[in-house]
Amino acid sequence: MEIRIGIGYDSHRFIVERPFYLGGVQIPYESGLLGHSDGDALIHAIIDAILGALNWGDIGKWFPDNDPELKDIRSTMLLSKVKDKLIQEHIRIVNIDSVVILEEPKIAPFVDSMRETISQILCIEKERVSIKGKTNEGMGFVGRKEGVQVFAVVVLEIP
Repeated sequence: MEIRIGIGYDSHRFIVERPFYLGGVQIPYESGLLGHSDGDALIHAIIDAILGALNWGDIGKWFPDNDPELKDIRSTMLLSKVKDKLIQEHIRIVNIDSVVILEEPKIAPFVDSMRETISQILCIEKERVSIKGKTNEGMGFVGRKEGVQVFAVVVLEIP
């Protein structure tokens, strides 16, 4: 068995009159995340980490933001497509660790639901998914509450 590690990153700006999805969970908030899909930056970062670990390109290669069929698609569907390819290749997810950086809303009440959603999509135990919420101490676009940044690291086992 071979072990591979990938890192993923995503950021999206907030936009009014759009639902806020993070980790596949709709979180009550005055704004959502701008994106061609539903803007779920956490799932996007996880996808990029998986693809990077395997040298399969990035999320933009797999799911181009100019594809009309992907307009407003739930990012959970994109993650499911990546999971299907992992299963086909007999690749196992060992662990996912992520950091979500935003000033508000506080995500702590939703972390368990996000972990459950992601683990169900990927067919792994919830204990293999870590999500940590942080603020940016008022600095930069995140500190001004203009958007969110997410980093994710994935460890994969390849036959």
